[in-house]
Amino acid sequence: MNPQVRYARTVDEVSIAFWTYGEGPVLVETPLVPFSHIELEWQNPHIRRWYERLGRMATVVRYDGRGTGLSQRAVDDVSIEAQVRDLEAVIGSISSDPVSLMGVFHSGPAAVVYTAQNPGRVSHLLLWCSYASGPDYWKAAKSEGLRALRQTDYTLFLRTAAHELIGWADDDESDLYAEIMRKAVDPEQADKLIAATRDVDVTPQLSEVGCPTLVLHRRGVDWLDITLSRDLASRIPQARLVVVDGQSPLPAAGDIEPVIGSIGEFLDLEVPKARRTARAMEFRAVLFTDLVDHTTMMSTLGDDRGRQVLREHDRITREVLSEYGGIEMKALGDGFMASFTSVTSAVESAIALQRRIDAWNKKNEDSYMSSLSVRVGLNAGEPIQEEGDLFGATVILASRIANSAGGGEIAVANAVRELTTGKGFSFSDRGTFDPKGFDEPIQIWTVDWSE
Repeated sequence: MNPQVRYARTVDEVSIAFWTYGEGPVLVETPLVPFSHIELEWQNPHIRRWYERLGRMATVVRYDGRGTGLSQRAVDDVSIEAQVRDLEAVIGSISSDPVSLMGVFHSGPAAVVYTAQNPGRVSHLLLWCSYASGPDYWKAAKSEGLRALRQTDYTLFLRTAAHELIGWADDDESDLYAEIMRKAVDPEQADKLIAATRDVDVTPQLSEVGCPTLVLHRRGVDWLDITLSRDLASRIPQARLVVVDGQSPLPAAGDIEPVIGSIGEFLDLEVPKARRTARAMEFRAVLFTDLVDHTTMMSTLGDDRGRQVLREHDRITREVLSEYGGIEMKALGDGFMASFTSVTSAVESAIALQRRIDAWNKKNEDSYMSSLSVRVGLNAGEPIQEEGDLFGATVILASRIANSAGGGEIAVANAVRELTTGKGFSFSDRGTFDPKGFDEPIQIWTVDWSE
């Protein structure tokens, strides 16, 4: 079940989105500035596994900072003082008792300032791959190189950053995270948030941190010099430094077990053993939906109207999946992944979805509410089932097929067409395409869904 998103309001009247997950002492994790989207991160199986592991020993709180994710986007003040106000609002909304606070990368300085200014509100401070001085951090050549790329080719920057900066080695994992980054923040706001880090210096506040502190650093982050973490640990009175293997500043990337173990030991929590519950492969039809031009729609309609349209899209999709026996595997922000035990039911569901979207648009044709355009992709096979999720080539190909479709189209793999022969469906040949990560071209078809 997805954590429920709630909102806190800062003293300068900015809405901050957050969720809580798990049981036990409260652990607040700050965002990876500027790319934070708490809803889409939870839908990503690799990142969700991190939160699920933490949630088995603590109540995890994650929030989107101002200007990003589900929080208020149009915000002028993104200074470190403003980031501290975000923290004040979230912590004030969840607990009157002291909490543990984990400052991640660029938001680490704000965690330091909050802790120094609020003695007694933070029981333990964790600083993950962070720094005290922005000018010291920006000395790294790779950091400046990525900054220049961000200003010249934002799309290429996202893909490069997902590989080089965030450290997703696998192409599919990297592409998934690059999409989260794209949807998390507008390019102009990303520049503003990054610019705010360049002159930050919280060195004077380090000596004022009065709680036990754990400074964590990943050994392979070559553009974040370990001397910055050593400086933090040496200047905070009750701090110690732990270095773990890996190359990502994102805690959820790479091998998370040494990090989980270090956090559990520091907070004196029982660290649950990692569990892997892969099940035998079973036949499934996998369906992906995607709301076409979602970003453009949100920009055109504005946040309130855009989210109203998105809620209608979600309502219609979930109603159709329920009626046709589909299992919602995950919500993807502007689409869904679902599975079916019957290929016929999957195709019927896709047809019903397009017809209801079409009817909705016609009913509201004189209103901004007629902005729904959905593409659907279908594949069938034996995906890997693990911890309530599906993985493997069957799932990846279904996603690729959905991305190849146009608005209002249902694109299916040849396997789906062959398995529904004689079921009364009409297909049109779309030819072949070369899905990324597959050795050979794939034959796809579109389903004729009109009355």
